Amino acid sequence: MFKTHPLAAIPANKRMSVFLPLLVLTLSLMVILNMSATPLTTGAAPLGIVSFELAGSVSRAQAILDSWNSAAQLHAAFGLGLDYLYMPLYATTIGLACLWAADVLRRQRWPASQAGMPLAWGLWLAAVCDAGENLALITMMFGVVADPWPAVSFWFASIKFVLIVLGLIYAVYGVGAALSRKLARASRRES
Repeated sequence: MFKTHPLAAIPANKRMSVFLPLLVLTLSLMVILNMSATPLTTGAAPLGIVSFELAGSVSRAQAILDSWNSAAQLHAAFGLGLDYLYMPLYATTIGLACLWAADVLRRQRWPASQAGMPLAWGLWLAAVCDAGENLALITMMFGVVADPWPAVSFWFASIKFVLIVLGLIYAVYGVGAALSRKLARASRRES
């Protein structure tokens, strides 16, 4: 079932023309999200919304919400809504980078070339986890902070962050493989 990925259907010679606009949109939305989250950094939430995502307990989640004034809570609500646009963007951008990295690694016979496909699917799973996490956060913001919502948010956020970090590391690994190939070609030309 997961032996292929819909993004793998993009021809290799067209990937850059798909990847660059995705990257620009992803980074632009990330900047907007970060700017809107500035009021969320408090003593109880030193990492802003991420502190809320990873609160893990009713008392900690409530303390974070209590540290946000009404304007900060509006910023949080705006960010959570905008995050639903961000999810498919980052998942697709990093997923495509993983598939691209896998192709580079496979061509150069580097280890872990087979990891790109599962990681690309993993990035879409990260977006699903992000949606579940946001649902838990919204439930606490506009309802009552009660179990199981802090734990639900914590676990979904933890899985999301692990998958995103793995995808980014893999993409950078692919870039390293591509650069080493270019450097090797350049040194052969000079010899």
